[in-house]
Amino acid sequence: MAGKYRKSVFIVTYHKSENKIFYLILKRKLHWNGWEFPKGGIEEKENPLEAVQRELKEETGATPLKVKKFNFHGSYRYKKLVLDREGIIGQSFSLYAAEIKKQKIKFDEKEHADYKWLAFEEAMKILTHQNQKKSLKIVNNWLTRSERENL
Repeated sequence: MAGKYRKSVFIVTYHKSENKIFYLILKRKLHWNGWEFPKGGIEEKENPLEAVQRELKEETGATPLKVKKFNFHGSYRYKKLVLDREGIIGQSFSLYAAEIKKQKIKFDEKEHADYKWLAFEEAMKILTHQNQKKSLKIVNNWLTRSERENL
């Protein structure tokens, strides 16, 4: 099947509180059901950093305090045809981490049904897809290494 991969960003979103790290996980309901972190397509004439900031605002209502790009990329095919993405058979992604304030999340109710702030172990248990679990491990390793170096 011929088709293109939509360029996108994965945004492992976190909040630090009392030497603990909490990750924002969203309950997906549009196109599939499961748990994920914020992510989204890069629009025409938009660079990946702009996409991170826009997607965070759209999916959480938050503005990032810090953003870090990671040298981790991947792609995946959609399990079924996505009607509102004609000619697109999957997504390619670049990994970013974004720190936000812990706040009430204003999620897009068309895309998501709920959210949770979770510690690493709990987030790993409920994330639906392996590429997101791998992304979370990469960010968590970076954050915990950074924390140890700052002691």
